Amino acid sequence: MQYVNLGQTGLKVSRVVLGCMSYGGKWYREYMIDEKGARSHFRKALDLGINFFDTADTYANGESEQITGNWLTKFASRDDLVIASKVFNPMGPGQNASGLSRKHIMEGIDASLKRLGTDYLDLYQIHRFDDLTPIEETIEALHDVVKSGKVLYVGASSMFAYQFSKMLHTADLNGWTRFVSMQNHYNLIYREEEREMMPLCEDEGIGVIPWAPLAKGYLSGKRRRNSKSPTKRAKNDPRSHQLYDQANNFDIIDRLIEIAKKRGYTPAQIAIAWLLHKPHVTAPIIGATRVSHITDAAKAVEIELDDEEMAYLEELYEPHRISGIERAKGIPMYPGVTT
Repeated sequence: MQYVNLGQTGLKVSRVVLGCMSYGGKWYREYMIDEKGARSHFRKALDLGINFFDTADTYANGESEQITGNWLTKFASRDDLVIASKVFNPMGPGQNASGLSRKHIMEGIDASLKRLGTDYLDLYQIHRFDDLTPIEETIEALHDVVKSGKVLYVGASSMFAYQFSKMLHTADLNGWTRFVSMQNHYNLIYREEEREMMPLCEDEGIGVIPWAPLAKGYLSGKRRRNSKSPTKRAKNDPRSHQLYDQANNFDIIDRLIEIAKKRGYTPAQIAIAWLLHKPHVTAPIIGATRVSHITDAAKAVEIELDDEEMAYLEELYEPHRISGIERAKGIPMYPGVTT
C-alpha cells in the first residue's frame, strides 16, 4: 500500500479509503452487511495496509459507526488508524436533530465517539452545506471541537465551490481551524467537479477523497447498456440510474472495459487507477460488498496508466447535470417529517 499526506497536513493516509456506508442492518437497505459479515472486510483492509476508514452518523442510523468501531478496536491499535465520520443529516425527528448548528455539531460528535468506541476522530466532516445556519456558527463550533481534543482535523463533503470557498475564507478571517479535505462526487463518468471544485482544492492545498469512484457499480463493467444489473444494490438503488444511465456514459464504459482487457485488470481497477492518476486526488473511498472488492481496489494502487490511455478514457466525456449536492432547504428532516 502507498501512503500520502492528507492535503497540507502531516497526516499519512492510505491511497485507498474503506467506505463503511454498506455496514448495518438490512432493515436500512437490502444490500447492507451486518456486523458478522463485516468482520472479514475490516480484517482484509487492515491486512492490505489500508489505514483510512470513512463512515457517518447517518449511515444505517448509527449502526455503521458501531460496526466500524467494534471491528477496528478489535483488530488494530487506535494510533495506527485514521477514522473519519460526518455530521449534518437527520439523526432524529427533532427540529435540531440535523444541520450544522452549534447544538447539532456538539451533540453529534459526542454521539459518534460513543458509537465508534473512541475518544477522538482523526477527521470530522460536514456532510453537506447548511444554508439555514450561519457559516460563522458552523466553523467556530468545528474549531471548538478540535480545540477540545475530540477531533484532530475537519473536512467537508459535497457542496458548490463558492460555498466551500466562503467557508475557507471565514476560517482564515477568524483564525479558526481550516478544512483539510473535500469528499466529493467524482469519477470517470461524472467529472463536473473539474470545473471549479478541483481547481479550488488544488489552489488551497485541500486533499480530495472522492465518493462513488466506481459510479455505484457502473464502472465495474457489470451494468451494461440496455441491461439490468444483477446486484442487490442496483435493484434497490433507483438513484444510481438517474445519475448514470446516459448513452454517452456507456461509450466511456466500453473504452474502460477495452483497456482493462488489454492490460489484464478489471474495469473497476482501471477506474480507480484513473482517479489515482489525478494530481488533486488523495484517495478514493471504496464501498465494498465483498472482500474481493477491497483486494481489487488495493491492487489498483500499483497500476500505471500512460498519457494515451488517460486521454482515451477521458475523450468522450460530455457535461452532466450537477448531482450529489443536496442543500438544507426542503430536505426531509426524518421519515415522515418535512421542513
